[in-house]
Amino acid sequence: MAKKSKEEKTNVMRLLEQAKVDYRHYCYTDTEAISGVEVASALGQDVKRVFKTLVTVGKSGEHYVFVIPVAEELDLKKAAGAVGEKSIAMVKSKELLGLTGYIHGGCSPIGMKKFFRTTIHMTAEQFDTIIFSGGKIGYQVEVSPEALKNVISFQYRDITVS
Repeated sequence: MAKKSKEEKTNVMRLLEQAKVDYRHYCYTDTEAISGVEVASALGQDVKRVFKTLVTVGKSGEHYVFVIPVAEELDLKKAAGAVGEKSIAMVKSKELLGLTGYIHGGCSPIGMKKFFRTTIHMTAEQFDTIIFSGGKIGYQVEVSPEALKNVISFQYRDITVS
């Protein structure tokens, strides 16, 4: 089972501290976990409370970030509607680092090179805290959605496949 780590701080953790946001951090580098569901299991957490960060591009060329539960799939039509686009597509993995500063599997809604309009799945409102990438593969942070508003702006919407 993964444990809280004090070894390494990521930029996400530093940004949370600068904003005086309480958070917990987890390290699962000593596990075989790759998928979000595996990460939730390695952390001993409910998959509904562990979220993944997805970066998309709209028909307009604008980029958007969607944060959804790890066991769910982004509904591209609902996501497009949530941000007022005709359509959106996932950003290719090879474009992610240059665009966000993060690699696939370590993408966090906090600390991207540039802030992109962010939408979090509405189920996040049901939890006192949610868990998402700490900005590096093997690291997760746990933050209350209310406190997250002190670091990034976002909206809640239903954006997953029903």
